[in-house]
Amino acid sequence: MTFDTYKALHLIFMVSWFAGLFYIVRLFVYHTESFAKEEQEGLILRKQFKIMEHKLWYIITWPAGVLTLLFGILMLVENSAYLKMPWMHVKLAFVLGLFVYHLYCHKLFLQFKRDEAKLSSTQLRVLNEVATLVLVAVVFIVVMKSTLNWLYATLAFFGVAIGLMIAIQWYKRLRSK
Repeated sequence: MTFDTYKALHLIFMVSWFAGLFYIVRLFVYHTESFAKEEQEGLILRKQFKIMEHKLWYIITWPAGVLTLLFGILMLVENSAYLKMPWMHVKLAFVLGLFVYHLYCHKLFLQFKRDEAKLSSTQLRVLNEVATLVLVAVVFIVVMKSTLNWLYATLAFFGVAIGLMIAIQWYKRLRSK
């Protein structure tokens, strides 16, 4: 395979990995909210959420995450010069953080499997935005590479984070009305 083939596969599986990470936490939000439903309705919903979470997690998210990392490593093996570039170090730090996030989501997945909801739906909505922030950061890092002004990038990163938190609070108020 060529570098471009590795890159294409890396991007395809990266999109699938993020889709899984976005959706699993959204399912956790709904799963948590099912505990407030009437008993019979809540039981039916939780049973369905467990099926959906299991399939999403083991059929899409875990395989896509592993294949993203595999093809990323193959790209670095094919073109090791990337490892000397500062932007790649920053990207890899974000990827490491994303993998830690993935493992934390796995911990939550196991808790929900036992019908343990330790975080509120609002906390889970905030958690769901972590993957969004990583996605925005990594895309800008990779596209802009060394031309990225790190001061403006940092300010933009925190601007997006603050914007997401404001949107979450606005949505929470809207839902409570």
